[in-house]
Order: sequence, then C-alpha cells, then structure tokens
Amino acid sequence: MRYLVTLFVVAAALALSGVAQAGGWATVGFSPLPDGTAVGETWAPEITVLQHGRTPLGGLSPVVTIRNDSSGEERSFTAIETVETGIYSADVVFPSGGDWRAVVESGFGDSTVTYGPFAIEPVPPAAAPRSFPTLRIALVALLALAGVAALGVLRTRRLTPASR
Repeated sequence: MRYLVTLFVVAAALALSGVAQAGGWATVGFSPLPDGTAVGETWAPEITVLQHGRTPLGGLSPVVTIRNDSSGEERSFTAIETVETGIYSADVVFPSGGDWRAVVESGFGDSTVTYGPFAIEPVPPAAAPRSFPTLRIALVALLALAGVAALGVLRTRRLTPASR
C-alpha cells in the first residue's frame, strides 16, 4: 500500500509541475522601427507586452538592447510603463553609425523580440565655420572711400569760381 501511495504522490507532483508552468509566457512587440533615425537622435519604440498574446501585462521593466554588428558595441535602455497597461516606452540613442540590431526583453519570462540589422547613418561632419570675411569688408570699405573721394573732387570743382 505504501508503494501505491508513494507512486501516486510522485505521479501527482509530476502532473502538477506541468500545470504550474502553463501560462508563463507572453508576447512582446514594438513599433515604430528605427528607420530614418540618425546618430544622436532619440528613437522611442512603444513596447507592447501581452500575456498569452492577448492580455496587456503591466508592472514590468522591459529592456531594449542595441548592438552594433561591426564593433560589437552594446547599449541597454530600460523602458517605463505608460498610462496604458502593457504599453512601455524607451528612449534609445544610437552612439554611432553602422548596422545595428535591437533586442527587446519584456521582463516576463523569456519573451523577447529581435530586429535587425538596420542602418543608422553617421552624422555628416559639421561644415567648417566661415571665417570672418575681412577681405570682402576691406574691399567694400575701399570702394566706398573711393566713391566718397570722387564725389568730393566733383563737388569742389563745382564750387570753384570760374576764372575770367
């Protein structure tokens, strides 16, 4: 009899452990895609976490991790919950150009989504500051002085009495 009770307890424990694991999954998605985001700009993906793919799941701390394919550089950004349950927002900034991938971990079990690679364009080098146009100003001033001098000469010729 003890053998049957022990066998029943072991079988029940094994059966219930499967039930305890059931329901422990969620889907995670995000939008918009980072297309058109430049280096230093903020990409703000809206992350949606749905338990069983249907019910919005609140109280989590999803993490967005970006990884540069060339350099291996990684940055992580924690998302915060919005006023809408199951919707989270992160402010992601790409530190350099190149091909990047994004991994969003929901914070609930192993539910993640990976996207990429996508290209982040490097910031074009800033145009060299224009030097102060001293040569132009000097030329304009010289022409203005020449004009004033020419007017002065013409005016004095008119005021000079004619010799008789």
